[in-house]
Amino acid sequence: MIKEIIKKIVGKFDFKNKKILKECVVMKNEVSSYTNRELSWLQFNERVLNEAGNPEVPLAERLSFISIFQTNLDEFFMVRVGTLLMQMQSSEKIVENKTYMTSKEQVKAILKETKRLENKKGKIYEQLMGELEPKGIRIINFNKLSQEEGAMLEEYFDTHIAPFLSPMIIGKQQPFPFLANKQLYAIVLLSTSKGKKKIGLVPCSNGVFKRLIEIPTRPGNFMLSEELILHFISKLYSKYTVAEKSILRITRNADIDASEIYDEDLDYRDMMEQMIKKRTRLDAVRIELSRNMDDKIKKELSHFTNIGSEYILDVKTPLDLSFVFSLQAYLKEQTELFYEKHTPRRSPALDLKRSIFEQIEEKDVLLSYPYESMKPFIQLLQEAADDDSVVSIKMTLYRVAERSKIIDTLIEAAENGKEVVVTVELRARFDEANNIEMSHRLEEAGCQILYGLGNYKVHSKLCLITRKTEDGFSYITQIGTGNYNEKTARLYTDLSLITAKQSIGAETAMVFTALQKGEIVEEVKELLVAPACLQNRIIDMIDYEIEKVKNKKDGYIGLKFNSLTDKTLIKKLIEASQVGVKIELIIRGICCLKPGIAGITENIRVISIVGRYLEHSRIYIFGQKDDEKIYISSADLMTRNTLRRVEVAVPIYDEDIKHRIRNMFDIMMRDDKKGKEQNSSGIYCERLINTPKIDSQEYFYQEAYKKETNM
Repeated sequence: MIKEIIKKIVGKFDFKNKKILKECVVMKNEVSSYTNRELSWLQFNERVLNEAGNPEVPLAERLSFISIFQTNLDEFFMVRVGTLLMQMQSSEKIVENKTYMTSKEQVKAILKETKRLENKKGKIYEQLMGELEPKGIRIINFNKLSQEEGAMLEEYFDTHIAPFLSPMIIGKQQPFPFLANKQLYAIVLLSTSKGKKKIGLVPCSNGVFKRLIEIPTRPGNFMLSEELILHFISKLYSKYTVAEKSILRITRNADIDASEIYDEDLDYRDMMEQMIKKRTRLDAVRIELSRNMDDKIKKELSHFTNIGSEYILDVKTPLDLSFVFSLQAYLKEQTELFYEKHTPRRSPALDLKRSIFEQIEEKDVLLSYPYESMKPFIQLLQEAADDDSVVSIKMTLYRVAERSKIIDTLIEAAENGKEVVVTVELRARFDEANNIEMSHRLEEAGCQILYGLGNYKVHSKLCLITRKTEDGFSYITQIGTGNYNEKTARLYTDLSLITAKQSIGAETAMVFTALQKGEIVEEVKELLVAPACLQNRIIDMIDYEIEKVKNKKDGYIGLKFNSLTDKTLIKKLIEASQVGVKIELIIRGICCLKPGIAGITENIRVISIVGRYLEHSRIYIFGQKDDEKIYISSADLMTRNTLRRVEVAVPIYDEDIKHRIRNMFDIMMRDDKKGKEQNSSGIYCERLINTPKIDSQEYFYQEAYKKETNM
């Protein structure tokens, strides 16, 4: 195994050489402490799927989790598998840098794991459908209907569906059509009277007819429109015998680089619009079939779509699970099937009847979403739009709500004569179209628009308000962990610091100046700013904890983020563990580091929280008590964030806020209801710490309600 890994990286070696053998042992230890990025992500998505099967989660909410699992997996194939398939076509030997798997090996492992997860999803789906029946909801099979009901549905098919279908037969006159990404098709193997075989194809996702068709005689009983089409498909091919049939869905690669379509006659926004159009026609990466079909059909599909037969997967659930949200609408009166309703609470740190400016100048404020409302920040922007002393508002926007009060307020500020500078990241994957439209609106209102920074995506969450004062000028700065999106602020956990500390404002101004000049920030003292001043500064703080342990003092590191893939930082954390630094990691998704390995990562603990809300806040803690440094950040510890994006982490100076964040971190580390702990084999396990168990998200909501009550 070790020899195979070495050969992948450096080719042939004389393995009798003692020096090389020693290096092999070091590499073996290194590899044993890593998990492949793609397989770790699939582990995360399985934790999402587990919530769909968790009987402690309300039934209607479990429907959401199974749909989210599918949506996540779609995007994974569109982006990550698409990238690996492109790497496989390269003449260059590309090896993943932690487990040293080739692209081909990774795809093979992904397909194997995906098939296992699809089987698990099928069982959970059947379980959910069975539990829905006593609640009055049922997805019904045509064969379960009475003759009278069958006749009613046939009439419905003839009147409301068939006229809008476009059946085709693949042949010389009709070549195999382009199959749109994630759309549903009925595919049939047809036989002529002379025994000749042909393939028929019917698009089922035209948006004209309803997806859920209610059985008139059975309220709450539904058929999916694609299943109705499949049942009566012989009526569309009356001159043939239908030998086999299935629903088909194709997934296409979406990993496209804007530089691939560079045209000097297009401005950047136009180029991104071209990129969106091109994405819809990229190569297939997966085909799903609702029923197992003859190898002939699979061979033909493989040929027509230029994809290997191993990428054709049999799926035991409907191929598009988005209909479950419609089922939830039918269940809305049964409130016990849903989470208890929560709404973001007022922050006790701010009085919305007073000037937000004045209150921030008195004391830093931390907002914690979704437990606390985003309204104070929106009110801050509104105050800035109306205040005669405000000269400028500068913001970085990555993803925003479609109907955004924040955008409306920025437009109002520009119309009021303020200088409004907005960095709109047009490369926010799958939000490009929304961001393009938003940039048009802002530009038409007179805002100055910046589009990212060359090769670096701008992922930081910054808002800088500059005011003219008697002494010159002053800053109000907001730096957060999540997007300026009113919708996701009710669904994602994020932190938002608002401060009048002028040194923070000055360095934030440096970030905006650099963006306006098309440059990166080379040096800062207080903020951490990627790509030049974040990874290296984190390394310095880890080194400081290492030195403390070497000097017989306690060293501590606590980190919370979405994913850990940055090998440089992983190796530094391993080094810290080996000298005895206590390390606690809260990582929602990808974790390429295995904790608890004797002599390597034995001082590292890793937990993952997957619950009602999407864990999205990023927290960095170094040291404890009087020696404690705390930052909140927009950056995960992934190489793409630390070295290939503009990211910002802000230090927390206010002692009350530091104590609050530390307490939040400790509560999350103790979460044994939604928090799973990774063992030394890389498996996430249940744990029992508290009696009764603690759900950290529910704990924080109840805390927010209590604080509001005591205001």
